[in-house]
Amino acid sequence: MQQYQKPVLVQEQKLHMSPQLLQSIQLMALPIQDLKTRIEEELEKNPALEILEDPQNISYDESQKKQSEIEEYFEDSSDPGFSRGYDEEAGDAKRKFMEGALSRPESLQDHLLWQLSLQPISEELRTVCELLIHNLDENGFHRENPEGLVPPDKQPLLEEALKLVQRFDPIGVCVKDYKESLIVQAMQNPDAPPYTVLILQDYLELLERGKYKEIAKKLKIEEADVLSCLEFIKTLTPFPGREYSSEQPRYVIPDLMVTVKEGQFVIILNDEELPVLGVNPFFADMQNSPDAQKQKNVKQFVNTQVKEARWFIQSIHQRNQTLLKVAKAIVEFQREFFLKGPKYLRPLTLKDIASEIGVHEATVSRITTSKYIQTEWGIFELKYFFSNSISGAGSVGSQYSKEGVKQIIKEIIEKEGGGKNLSDQKIAELLYKRGIQLARRTVAKYRKELSISSSYER
Repeated sequence: MQQYQKPVLVQEQKLHMSPQLLQSIQLMALPIQDLKTRIEEELEKNPALEILEDPQNISYDESQKKQSEIEEYFEDSSDPGFSRGYDEEAGDAKRKFMEGALSRPESLQDHLLWQLSLQPISEELRTVCELLIHNLDENGFHRENPEGLVPPDKQPLLEEALKLVQRFDPIGVCVKDYKESLIVQAMQNPDAPPYTVLILQDYLELLERGKYKEIAKKLKIEEADVLSCLEFIKTLTPFPGREYSSEQPRYVIPDLMVTVKEGQFVIILNDEELPVLGVNPFFADMQNSPDAQKQKNVKQFVNTQVKEARWFIQSIHQRNQTLLKVAKAIVEFQREFFLKGPKYLRPLTLKDIASEIGVHEATVSRITTSKYIQTEWGIFELKYFFSNSISGAGSVGSQYSKEGVKQIIKEIIEKEGGGKNLSDQKIAELLYKRGIQLARRTVAKYRKELSISSSYER
């Protein structure tokens, strides 16, 4: 039986994303520092794009005036987050010198591998040690179970390799967790008081809770001996690998600032870091030049570069305007927060803001990613203001957001505790009196997210 193919008409809907649209979407997601880098890249790539005004090169008088305005605002804020200006030329010279003089810091792996290279051991054992070292995280702990890393034929060498690397500087790496690290450090220190290792192995939780008498009773020793062990343990390093962490500090530059003047919210877009862009007049003139019109390749090149330059400028403008619209909507929804503080944060969703300003939820999500706003209460990521509601007693629970409730829990522990160690159940009861109904385990979860210890440890 023969089969025949015949053409069939199928109607489909597809979204074709142009390079310009993709560029606009990408720019929307960039925080101010990344956007600045992106602009520099585009200036190098497109000769039709030029800087009309660079805030970094403004006159001294203008610079002093703007600096004074910024200082006046930030000095009135409870979270200044800035330092006074200094000689920019001298600062740039120092920075360039430091960049040229400093090399990449030695990593934990580099330090351990160097020590391994000095060991008179077999190649088989060296191979196992290298596997263990490359498996360590920034704390010096195993990322994956070591037994799963070592080939079956080299498993007998695993224990020896572990003990060897654990003796390297810093002592206490190549372990499972901080508890095992402390044990390794204590075992290798001749000054460790008697019972230190035993306390770390079996009674660390009691030690953290201050149950010194109970530990002494179990070990049949004096409480003073337990306290002696505690003082020694305090000299140990629970995360020894962090000494060689190569992670650089991250600095946050707010994209927006909000303040209250004469009872009105004022939102300021931080565009001081960005240059003002325009189309190079030479390219604009060439578009209408008779000579360029006669040369097809020149005409096409000029038109393309000018078109891309204008689209890039428009995309940045659209990004800034959308950011301002979203920020204004957030401030309007969260008025109580900006006036009274974090515990007054209301439940807010992406859909609420999207409906308010007439854009898609994905646009709101994209524009709030990695963008920060300076407020009277500190610097917050825009995503911080989106929080689900907490079910409460009666109908008032919907007034509270998760972040707002966490701040209330913090306030209860600090103020209403009156020096007492309030349990999670007691905190839940106090919340219920305020119309916030939370289970004890939820209170415990929020307390941990606030980095507040349990009542036993407080």
